[in-house]
Amino acid sequence: MQTIERDLDLTEIINGEEIMGPSPFFKHQDIVGNLYGIIRHHVKTNKLGKVLLSPLDIIFEEGVNRLQPDILFIRKDNLSIAQDWIRGVPDMVCEIISQSSYEMDTEVKKAIYEKYKVPEYWIVMPEPQTIEILTIVGSKYKLHSVAAFEGVVTSKVIEGLTVSISDIFE
Repeated sequence: MQTIERDLDLTEIINGEEIMGPSPFFKHQDIVGNLYGIIRHHVKTNKLGKVLLSPLDIIFEEGVNRLQPDILFIRKDNLSIAQDWIRGVPDMVCEIISQSSYEMDTEVKKAIYEKYKVPEYWIVMPEPQTIEILTIVGSKYKLHSVAAFEGVVTSKVIEGLTVSISDIFE
């Protein structure tokens, strides 16, 4: 059996500083898988664009901001940004929050996504089973949709997409 060696780089550049993130835990990856499957099925069925998983660099500004959100979506009319990495602004990014990443994801990365005007930012919190969807209004994020423990969230950017909380945190 041949062993395939691959480089897995979890390094992000945040405001000019290289930051190495930890490998995700099982629960994090389970949530990513559930959410990715739902979004990908909807996007593929409706031919809306591409849904991609981390690790994949989004290079907003070379040497300044290079992030790896857990999930990202690019509309089909914006796919020119999908090159060797993503070079430009995707239409949606999603971060699954852990205790150790709370401040980084909800403050630091949020400010970067807002600066580059990523149209939609999903913040998924395993505890307390909450999803918040923020959308750019002018130059600032505003809460578009939220659900905790039960109910659904609705995307503004991914046409026709609603996601049930119970399907994500099962």
